[in-house]
Amino acid sequence: MLASNPNLTKCPFFPTRYVPISRSFHITCSVSQLQSAAEVVNGGVPERNEIRLGLPSKGRMAADTLDLLKDCQLSVKHVNPRQYVAQIPQLSDLEVWFQRPKDIVRKLLSGDLDLGIAGFDTVSEYGQLGPKFMKENGLNHVSFSTADGALEAAPAMGIADAILDLVSSGITLKENNLKEIEGGVVLRSQAVLVASKRSLIQRKSALDTTHEILERLEAHLRAEGQFTVTANMRGSSAEEVAERVLSQPSLSGLQGPTISPVFCKRDGQISSDYYAIVICVPKKALYKSVQQLRAIGGSGVLVSPLTYIFDEETPRWRELLSVLGL
Repeated sequence: MLASNPNLTKCPFFPTRYVPISRSFHITCSVSQLQSAAEVVNGGVPERNEIRLGLPSKGRMAADTLDLLKDCQLSVKHVNPRQYVAQIPQLSDLEVWFQRPKDIVRKLLSGDLDLGIAGFDTVSEYGQLGPKFMKENGLNHVSFSTADGALEAAPAMGIADAILDLVSSGITLKENNLKEIEGGVVLRSQAVLVASKRSLIQRKSALDTTHEILERLEAHLRAEGQFTVTANMRGSSAEEVAERVLSQPSLSGLQGPTISPVFCKRDGQISSDYYAIVICVPKKALYKSVQQLRAIGGSGVLVSPLTYIFDEETPRWRELLSVLGL
């Protein structure tokens, strides 16, 4: 069942782009405000030195998560596939625990994990969004039952009149003679990075590790689909070349083009008749940008994909600190 948790505070790590979690992987950051009975008794998170990150143990999300972390230079070293504990060498104080997505959320709530990656639908499940959705839409005489496995068979077996399930393409629904009810989208899900608010507040090491993970993730995902374009252009000065480049709006780059002299030696003299232009362009505008560079005198155009884009400060870090009250 897809539901929401009123005790979860969602801190947008990236502009909200809901996508099927089985097809692509984007990260948002949610901070859990719940605490377990043990935490209430002890007045804090369970005492331990290591920081624990829960990752999905099976399925498409598990593979996508490992690939994403690897792309961020945070490769998970899993020596024995039968073991549920692994390491990320770049984060020496971090332990990786492979768990089912529902168990990741449960163990975040109990304090056994500090961080986790799971589907937003799973994170939201504990707040009964299904009944809330029905009530808000005037369906007051609906009873709910939960089931694991293939929910699509429930209507044909007479167990249910409708199902509430996570779908990607909808093909399985059609093959079982089911169709989506118009206006029946309860929640659009994507992968989310979730943290125990109490852990981040009470343990500086957990907060520092979260900061590094956020920086690496955001820098990599921001660079996704971006290319560095370098070209040479003849000109009388850097300012004159910049004027030509900036006459084309799509060539402005992130904050503007980088223009520097290209030095060569002619007749024993050092001269700089050419200038190198470096800009960042999105994939969809790549060929158009190359054409525009040529049109204003650019030559020797080089194109390379970007791996990271680090800002002066991770844009969502301040938002996270605000959520934490720090």
